[in-house]
Amino acid sequence: MILEQVKKTGDIKNIDKKDLPILAEEIREFLIDTLSHTGGHLASNLGAVELTMALHRVFDVDRDRIIWDVGHQSYTHKILTGRRDDFETLRSYGGISGFPRIEENPADAFGTGHASTSISAGLGMVSARDLKGQDYSVISVIGDGSLTGGMVYEAMNNASNLKTNFIIVLNDNNMSISANVGGMHDHLVRVRTSRGYVHLKEGVQSFLEKIPFIGEGMVRFIRRIKNGIKQLVIPGMIFEDLKIMYIGPVRGHHIEDMEKAFRRAREYEGPVLVHVITEKGRGFVPAQRHPSRFHGADPFDKEKGLPLISKKPSYTDIFSTVMRKMGDRDPSVVAVTAAMMDGTGLKRFHNLFPDRFFDVGIAEEHAVTFAAGMAVGGMIPVVAVYSSFLQRAYDQILHDVALQKLHVIFAVDRAGLVGSDGATHQGVFDLSYLTSIPNMVVMAPKNKYELSDMMKWAVLYKDGPVAIRYPRGEACVAYRDERADIKLGKSEPMKTGGKVLLYAIGSMVDVAMKARKILSASGIRCAVTNARFAMPLDKNYLKEAGGRYDVIYTLEENVRSGGFGEHVSDCLYSLGYTGRVGIISVPDRFIEHGNAALLKKKLGLDPEGVAMRIKKEVKSVR
Repeated sequence: MILEQVKKTGDIKNIDKKDLPILAEEIREFLIDTLSHTGGHLASNLGAVELTMALHRVFDVDRDRIIWDVGHQSYTHKILTGRRDDFETLRSYGGISGFPRIEENPADAFGTGHASTSISAGLGMVSARDLKGQDYSVISVIGDGSLTGGMVYEAMNNASNLKTNFIIVLNDNNMSISANVGGMHDHLVRVRTSRGYVHLKEGVQSFLEKIPFIGEGMVRFIRRIKNGIKQLVIPGMIFEDLKIMYIGPVRGHHIEDMEKAFRRAREYEGPVLVHVITEKGRGFVPAQRHPSRFHGADPFDKEKGLPLISKKPSYTDIFSTVMRKMGDRDPSVVAVTAAMMDGTGLKRFHNLFPDRFFDVGIAEEHAVTFAAGMAVGGMIPVVAVYSSFLQRAYDQILHDVALQKLHVIFAVDRAGLVGSDGATHQGVFDLSYLTSIPNMVVMAPKNKYELSDMMKWAVLYKDGPVAIRYPRGEACVAYRDERADIKLGKSEPMKTGGKVLLYAIGSMVDVAMKARKILSASGIRCAVTNARFAMPLDKNYLKEAGGRYDVIYTLEENVRSGGFGEHVSDCLYSLGYTGRVGIISVPDRFIEHGNAALLKKKLGLDPEGVAMRIKKEVKSVR
């Protein structure tokens, strides 16, 4: 087995060229086998195997810096840097991350998890290298999906004046998580299909190499011809127009071709982009046919390509159903997403109402301001986005939406602890950053029925923006009978009694109800209230509760700082409350990867953990 010969960084340089295709297939087999048990980003990694091998053969990974945009295609990189034996712990608590992390391995040059950042980070490293007089290569590997992010063009515009080497590798597989959209996608399609230009350029270069001396006039003439052909065959050639040398397209599953291209790129004095064509999911038919499904896969049957565990409806599924129904009832409802049609559950809406569905690419800032413009134009935009991605558009939410009190609805998916994707994806900050914005209504449902009710309420609410945050995974189906009408800023008392109140929001309502049972068995009677609104707070209820309860605990799946609990505590004390307030929340730190249920237990956010804390602190209070 060739893969057994690769135990540490640099070992791949010792593999005979004729054995490289075998090694590539062994890596794919290893990834398919391992991820069928652990889950993880399969399709993107299968497509980047030969690309990673070529990079590791041409560059010195101990010295040179490879930056993986997003990082969900870095598994082969981890294997080639001595972490293959750790893959059974992939994305599990205490195990290796599914993304590059500086603290995990020196070969991980930059920690990533979000898209469109690698060129900016790479350019920064190049500038630091040059200022310190050092000599190493910097390579930013970016997917074509990430090119829809505006940060990329800010970085390329900045890089255009660079006079020293900086290599950008464009891993072009025609996909991000969902199919790519927009002008850059169309441009790359033209480049991929323009083989005539590539063959002509290669032929001219081969011819010139055979001529011992060429006059300066002839060089200028050839350049004019080349530029004319370039503009004729590949309209725009945006990279070279930005003064970034373009090499490609290169066959992304042909290691020798890529090695030649990377060596050429390394010698260029300035920014250079190597355009590599790959196939997402290569080597595993189910992933090739359904790359979106295998972007972030749960454990699966590797023979059939089907999930091992049948899933119950998730909050995303409920949102999908509600959006379809609202689309039927109200023609002014439109959906906006940032390259996450499948992930956010908007595929059905897209299929039924294609003219009212807008995928803007990986461009959350644009998505929000775009939605603001649609709201001014009389539509009701629903921006569906993951919590950890929405934070990229904080200024746009504040300045373009909330300041103008525009009717934009934010469906904030993956709020709270998301588990295996780890610190870059944990949605534990949205209550803090959204409730800091004036005019913003922030809600969280306790179960699937309340999510439906909140979405319908938000469509009818005309006085400003509404954010509804809901967690990843299986939707809670309990408490169906507790379904009071939604009213702005009004809580929902669920259980009364005792001198202790558990004032919970969103996913923590179920935790509070279960903790109440545990505490009751210990002789501590508690009331439970579903806050529903993180902003505006239910001041009338809190004033009443302050006169009834000696201890009030807030429960939220968000960091403490600036979160729901701090707002409630400030409100209670401003109302003259003299009792004790306890805030049960995610600690103010980045939370590592691991099973979400396990993380909640470790953080004391499960029913047993909540009950244990209250027992210790309340003791004799009944």
